[in-house]
Amino acid sequence: MRLVTLLHRITLCWAALACGTAPAAEPAPGANPVLRDRFTADPAPLVVGDTVYLYVGRDEAKGNDFFLMKEWLCYSSKDLRHWTAHGAHMKPTDFKWAVGDAWAAQVVQRNGRFYFYATVQHDDTHQGKAIGVAVADNPLGPFKDARGSALVTDATTPSPYNWNDIDPTVFIDDDGTAWLAWGNPVLYLARLKPNMTELDGPIEKIALPNYTEGPWLSKRKGVYYLTYASMAHQNVWEHLSYATAPSPRGPWTYQGLLTGPTHNSYTIHAGVIDDFKGQSYLAYHNGELTLPDGQTGNGNRRSVTMEYLYYDADGRMWPVTQTEAGISMPPKPPAGKVPAPADPGRSDPRVAVQQFAQGYPETWPGRPALASVTRPFEQAPEPVGFNRDGGA
Repeated sequence: MRLVTLLHRITLCWAALACGTAPAAEPAPGANPVLRDRFTADPAPLVVGDTVYLYVGRDEAKGNDFFLMKEWLCYSSKDLRHWTAHGAHMKPTDFKWAVGDAWAAQVVQRNGRFYFYATVQHDDTHQGKAIGVAVADNPLGPFKDARGSALVTDATTPSPYNWNDIDPTVFIDDDGTAWLAWGNPVLYLARLKPNMTELDGPIEKIALPNYTEGPWLSKRKGVYYLTYASMAHQNVWEHLSYATAPSPRGPWTYQGLLTGPTHNSYTIHAGVIDDFKGQSYLAYHNGELTLPDGQTGNGNRRSVTMEYLYYDADGRMWPVTQTEAGISMPPKPPAGKVPAPADPGRSDPRVAVQQFAQGYPETWPGRPALASVTRPFEQAPEPVGFNRDGGA
């Protein structure tokens, strides 16, 4: 009987090969997407000892539906190639004042506790998105609401949009000062109190070229980095850009693009892992995964991916090429220095340019001949072409 069964299996295998339907080979560990059991987005890595915990939102949208995100998941790995799924560690409705939307979040560790900063949809007492903070004694949770109310709401940051309070990133400096940054289309920055659940002082607005959303604050060898999704307000799919500074408050120097738009996804969201076991990494997402049940990825069904990240001797990041191989292949550090950004040239001498020393203006000075929005810092203009559709 066993011989008959074996012959039957061999016959099926030969038939599959003859018809060109041989099963696809399993991707190598570390190949992209690195998480393949579910659709996942907005990766936020946390290093604890010799382990990386990766916090993600779960995409569940069907067909062409918009984002459907009901829970946050956690994975862990000691080598970033083999991942253990730990399931959901929190839902938006675990915040009693929230009604849904498990959008981008991040976990940081302080004094042996783990603080989870998350984007959710607030209930009717506050319009739009809000940022909550939950706390746990273990990186896998269970996480519980640390305040009983939102840390940031639309009332905290009045804006023409109800999605401006999204995508929190938290960074704890060497001196113990904790910083929270967030926002779309404006980047907000505030200090946190040592308890990690209250703002400590005023909220600042940080001006960064081409900024859209998804900030990630980090520090390496005394240099502060802000990596962020960019260019969406130029009517293109999101890219990743970054800037550097001597302090979280700036002044920030724009360093250019880190990578371009991802495959099959109009959003991108960065998470940086620096010097983990001697190597740095960039986590982001694309829309390339097909699940075993046949569901295909797209801009609302995304998948976490990872690439090696390199710095030159001056601390500038080398541009990242997105690959299918991901980190399944050994790293190949580039030699030399990152090429300087291209010279943008000079304006016509008849054009008068006024430099704003501190960010963008809150109102237009004087009487500009052309203005597409009334609040130039807060509002994202709709892209308008002057050479089509009759001009503007």
